[in-house]
Amino acid sequence: MLGLTKQQKTTVLASWLGWSLDGYDLVLMLLVIPLISELFFPITNPTLALLATFAVYVVTLIMRPFGGAFFGNFGDKFGRKKAMMITIIGFSVATFATGLLPTWAMVGFLAPILLIMLRFLQGFFAGGEWGSGAVITMETVSKKQRGLLSGFLQSGFNFGFVIAAITFQLMLQAFPAEQFTEIGWRIMFFTGIIPGFVALFVRIKMEESKTWLEKSKQKKVEKFPIRKLLFSKEERKRFIFALILMSGLMYSYYTTMGFFPTFLQNYMTLGKSEVASLMIVATVTSLGGTIFAGYLSQFIGRKKIIAIFALAAIILAVPVLYGLFNAVSFFERMIFTIILMMIATTGFGAIPAFLSELFPTAIRNSASGFAYNGGLLFGAWAPLIAVSLLSNNVNLIPILLAVNVIIGSVIILVGVKINPETRDVDLEKSNLTE
Repeated sequence: MLGLTKQQKTTVLASWLGWSLDGYDLVLMLLVIPLISELFFPITNPTLALLATFAVYVVTLIMRPFGGAFFGNFGDKFGRKKAMMITIIGFSVATFATGLLPTWAMVGFLAPILLIMLRFLQGFFAGGEWGSGAVITMETVSKKQRGLLSGFLQSGFNFGFVIAAITFQLMLQAFPAEQFTEIGWRIMFFTGIIPGFVALFVRIKMEESKTWLEKSKQKKVEKFPIRKLLFSKEERKRFIFALILMSGLMYSYYTTMGFFPTFLQNYMTLGKSEVASLMIVATVTSLGGTIFAGYLSQFIGRKKIIAIFALAAIILAVPVLYGLFNAVSFFERMIFTIILMMIATTGFGAIPAFLSELFPTAIRNSASGFAYNGGLLFGAWAPLIAVSLLSNNVNLIPILLAVNVIIGSVIILVGVKINPETRDVDLEKSNLTE
């Protein structure tokens, strides 16, 4: 792989596996949200039940910035590897434990409370995962390898989506109808412990970032990285500008990929089997597109590749979503799904490199993790906004969803405009050029 050493491959794989597990857990929740709304929120109005369940999902996402800040601060002070060991254990256990939760029929009002508490913890640990993995990978590989490996690392999230969609298909076949409601969904969450154990095993063999170790030996490790990030005028400005870009990317992503299973099941009224098939198409498209975007960013720049996809989304969102909503065959729906996910989700491929290059070593883990997950404070609300809009405007469903995509894309373009290009940055010096 790109002439990487054995240790570099271990680091890349360890980071990629963690991000895969994160994607696996999140899409499992998305795939079973209609079912979870029935089991944990037996509200007479199905729209309110769906909103309540998405609110629990949003709790997971909103906790991630706090986890990103906490574990990013930990990683800057004590090392990227130590932070990654803790986060993988934490959210692997949380994913597994979701399958053990009692339903409303078993314990009444306690059921949604336990669900919220567990997703709260899951989001906190998962929030610390991305920053440490992205930073240690970018600090370990050479400058010319950063673009492609940025895309590859980010593709781990989509790989987790693919495996989750396949698992969903298998569970539907193994546990039809009522059996899936009773046990199938639980087994889906139990399987989340497997990639967690694999990632933990790989991380035990992983070495600490030499870039961080050098700073540690020179006693240049920041005592309070988060404080420096928030109270240094220059670093705070970079952080806020990065946060704007990430807000647009997250909003666009969760309007499309994050809302896609519910859109297909509840608004296009497709069967669970076809939903799973289209999710596989969507996630494979996003996976390949993310790697492609990261690769291209090495040649044309991080900002330019993100802007190209955002512009394409603005132009194509309405016709693509209208075509998808009115498609009459699986083939047509597949084509529109591929186009939608390519324009709305793959700009993320340049982000691990971009955020790692944007901040200096002493606060890189804190700043990257906090900025990436901080985008969810705005972006996480996209599914709830979509449900609220679409439930009362049946005839305008594709148009309203497209407007949401366009809003996210416009914010992305603003973020691209105000942020510097980082492709040629030396990670030791962070020499940014406009």
